[in-house]
Amino acid sequence: MTGALAVTVLLALLSAMAYALAAVVQERLAAAPRWWMIIGLNGGGALLHIGALAYGSLAVVQPLGALTLVVALPVGAAVAGRRVRRREWRGAVATVGGLVALLIAVGTAAPARALTDRQVVLLVLASGALIVALSGRAYRAVPGPARLPGLRLAAAGGTAFAASSALTQTVLLRIGADGLAALERPMVAGTTLTVVALSAAGLLLSQAAYRYGLGGPLATLTIANPVAAAGIGIALLGLGAGLTWDALLAAGAGAVLATVGVLLLTAPERVTARPTCRRSMRRARRRPRRNPVPQRNRRPATRVTSTR
Repeated sequence: MTGALAVTVLLALLSAMAYALAAVVQERLAAAPRWWMIIGLNGGGALLHIGALAYGSLAVVQPLGALTLVVALPVGAAVAGRRVRRREWRGAVATVGGLVALLIAVGTAAPARALTDRQVVLLVLASGALIVALSGRAYRAVPGPARLPGLRLAAAGGTAFAASSALTQTVLLRIGADGLAALERPMVAGTTLTVVALSAAGLLLSQAAYRYGLGGPLATLTIANPVAAAGIGIALLGLGAGLTWDALLAAGAGAVLATVGVLLLTAPERVTARPTCRRSMRRARRRPRRNPVPQRNRRPATRVTSTR
């Protein structure tokens, strides 16, 4: 592992931890959220994410965002005062193992490239249309399970974060090549403003999704972000051109393993009755039922006297 790749992984890991803490705070304090804490954690995660994009490729940084889920659920369990379940540990191991396999497969064959002006416009239009379609349908009162709007909002937030990351890396590469004078160009300045807008939209959409719970929306956000980033990299940046068939198979296996881990981390736990509850239920069934004793009316009967 090269020095640049090690710095990328470290910054992406710290960013995932910051986003995980922000998600736990948002989910636990939904009634009276501490906005300063949420904004501070998300802002720190965003800065660390930008630093990771400055050293590594989009194909390396975005999949590492799945570590947010690995950190968020154990921390959420500790805050809730419960133990981490075996299923969650298996999901965490599978997610980390899949990400390691994916990182080994694509880490050395994914150079950082900047988008052209035409590709920037195409990406903004396509991602904006998809975000509006997902979030607009989620905010409307449509019949269906209550969790579906949260999943749609999370998918829209993941798409916004992926597009924002691709545009952020483009701005960083332009600044690295031409210095701060690159910001004086209208296209680079407009791309920077679009990054701010997409980041704010992703933050608001993810926070709105967490109101429907933490597991499902966070899993959808975690999967949608690297999937959208992979689509952007393959369609616009040609990230898969330098990969061999062995690397593609290893990357696919790692992606499947990481997805299975995410699903294990967010699958609802079956609630089973405790042994003490079962014993009490058996005892209640064995007890003979007593017929209720009718209570006599203790009020003296009134005599009716006839008068003639």
